[in-house]
Amino acid sequence: MDAPLLSVIVPCYNERATVAELLRRVREVPVDKEIVVIDDQSTDGSRDVVASLGWPELRHILQPVNMGKGAAIRRGIAEARGEIVLIQDADLEYDPEEYPKLIQPIVDGHADVVFGSRFEGYPRRVMLFWHRMGNTFLTFLSNMTTNLDLTDMETCYKVFRRDVIQSITLRSNRFGIEPEITAKVARRGYRIFEVPISYYGREYWEGKKINWKDGFSAIWTILRYGLFEDRASEPRTYLQLRRRARLHKYNAWVWERLQPWVGQRVLEAGAGSGTMTRFFYGRELIVAADKEQPYYDRLRNAFRRRPGIFVERLDLESDSALALAHYRFDTVTCINVLEHTADDVGALRRAHELLVPGGRVLVFVPADPALFGSMDRGIGHLRRYTKEELVAKLQQAGFEVEHVSFQNRVGRLAWRLNTTFFARRALPSGQSRVFDALVPLLRRLEGDTPPNGLSLIAVGRKSA
Repeated sequence: MDAPLLSVIVPCYNERATVAELLRRVREVPVDKEIVVIDDQSTDGSRDVVASLGWPELRHILQPVNMGKGAAIRRGIAEARGEIVLIQDADLEYDPEEYPKLIQPIVDGHADVVFGSRFEGYPRRVMLFWHRMGNTFLTFLSNMTTNLDLTDMETCYKVFRRDVIQSITLRSNRFGIEPEITAKVARRGYRIFEVPISYYGREYWEGKKINWKDGFSAIWTILRYGLFEDRASEPRTYLQLRRRARLHKYNAWVWERLQPWVGQRVLEAGAGSGTMTRFFYGRELIVAADKEQPYYDRLRNAFRRRPGIFVERLDLESDSALALAHYRFDTVTCINVLEHTADDVGALRRAHELLVPGGRVLVFVPADPALFGSMDRGIGHLRRYTKEELVAKLQQAGFEVEHVSFQNRVGRLAWRLNTTFFARRALPSGQSRVFDALVPLLRRLEGDTPPNGLSLIAVGRKSA
C-alpha cells in the first residue's frame, strides 16, 4: 500500500466531549490521509469513543501509562507513515478545514516545516488576556534564542515533512514539546513558514489543560534547547563538523593542498554541513552529497539557489551510490569520509565507478594507527591509516596513485596529549581556535613534504 500524503497525529487525554466530532471533521477534509490517535490512558471513556468508530484510515494507539501530551506526540511521530505529518489537538479549538493551506508550502517544495499562527488569522475567539500575554512572552523568548521571527510558537498546528521530524530526537513529555520542536528545527536550519489560521479557544470548564506550571516548564525548555545543543538529536560527527567549520585558516590550507587536482565536475562525498563545498563554488558542476538526513537537509537549504550546485543522497557503502553516475564526474572527494566507513575499499571502488576515465579521487584521512584513541572513538573513526595502507587500498580499488603526502605535523602532539593523557572524546573548542590562529606559522614550519603528520592526502587516478 502506498504511503498516504498526510499523517494527522491526534494526542488524546480525556476529550470524550469533543474527540468524535473532531475526528469526523478531520475525516471529511479532502486530502489523502491517515489519522493516528494516541490515547494517553484517558479515564473518561475517550478511548471507547474512538474505538467505536472503526474507520479504515483511523489508527488507535494506547499509551501504556499516562505520560503527557509531548510523549503522545513523540509516539505519533514515530508511527506516522505519511509524507507530511500534522499535529492536531483532540478538542475543537483548531479547524481541520485549514489543512490544505497548511500543507501547501510543503507540497509546493517551499517549506520543510509550517506553523499555523493563531494571531495572524481570523476569525478567532477572543482569548483570555493573560493567556495571550503568556503566549506572546514565550514566543518572544523562543525567538530570542532561535533567531526566528515567529508570531505563535505555542500553536498546536505544526506541520512537517515526515523525514524531517522523524530525524529529530525529541524528549519532552508534556507541553514543553512545542518549544523543543521549535528550537530543534531552527537549529537545523529548516525552511519554516507561517500560515494564518482561525482559532476557537476554550475555557477551563470546557477541558483546557495547560496551566501556569507549564509556562515555567516552557521557559526552561526554551532556554535548554534554544541556548544549548542536544547532541543526541544530531549525528555523531556533528560537533566535529561544527567546530571544523570555524577553522577558516585550516580549511583553506586543506583546500590549497587539494585544489591542483580538482576538476570541473565534482562529487563531494560526505559533504556534511557544506564547509568544503564553498571552496568548489564556480566549477561547472558540484554535487554535495551525504547519507545523513540532517546533513542532507542542511546542504539542500544552504545551496538550493546556487547555480551549478546540486544536493544528493549518497552512501558509498551501498551500490545505490552508482545512480549518480549520470553526472559524469571527473573528481570525487572523500574528505574525512573513509575513516567512518566499514568497507573503505568498497567505497573507493564505487568512487572509481562514478568517475569518467581519467578522473581522480581525492582522499583526506587521519594518519598513523598509533595515534588512535578516545578522540577517534568519540567522533566515530573506525581506523587511522599508514601511508602504505592507503596506497594499497587505492590500488585495490583500481586507482593509479598519483600523489600521497602528510599534513599537519605539529597537530600530532596535541592529538596525542588530548587522546592519551586527557582521554578526551573531542578536541576542545578553545584549542581549535588557537590552532587555527597558528596555521600560517605551522605551514611555514612544516614545508611541502613533512615526514609525518596528523592527516594523509592521497590522489588516485582512474585509468584512461
